[in-house]
Amino acid sequence: MKLLAISGSARRASTNTAMLYALQSVAGSTPEISVYDRVGELPVFSPDLEQDPPLEVAALAKAIAEADGLILASPEYIRSIPGGLKNAIDWLVSRNEVIGKPIVLAHASHRGDDMLHQLRIILATLSDRFNEDLFLRLPLMKLSPDEVAAHLSAPRHQEEMRRFLDAFANYCAPAVRLP
Repeated sequence: MKLLAISGSARRASTNTAMLYALQSVAGSTPEISVYDRVGELPVFSPDLEQDPPLEVAALAKAIAEADGLILASPEYIRSIPGGLKNAIDWLVSRNEVIGKPIVLAHASHRGDDMLHQLRIILATLSDRFNEDLFLRLPLMKLSPDEVAAHLSAPRHQEEMRRFLDAFANYCAPAVRLP
């Protein structure tokens, strides 16, 4: 099973991105997790470019198409979805790769409920397989990526992340393509 973990942050020292890398680490090779941390490199969405999208957009769409499920993690910017993540979603909205794709949220803060509410509405519109109830929230705000890694290496956090991944893998299982 292949999962794609998408960070909604353009910040290199993002706690959400660091959390996704910790999830990748705890997963090992089962499920296989790739982290996409380049929303800030996507060009601004333009409907005029949808038929022949820029290479960065085509690469993201291909990664999504090859994934059995998506994990999104995002910071909250002024009580809303960051522009980079919204831009990435805009590129995907009229494409087929995300339709019916299992999606869950993870969040690296004790705050951000306004953004999470908005993101839940958007993701439920994008995919009928968005699972609002399966959610990982870890209070990591203001930690550096190294501090996030150290914090999440604690056995209780490792177990919490493993349970989240196992539950998501089980949720994705009906959608996994048979050979």
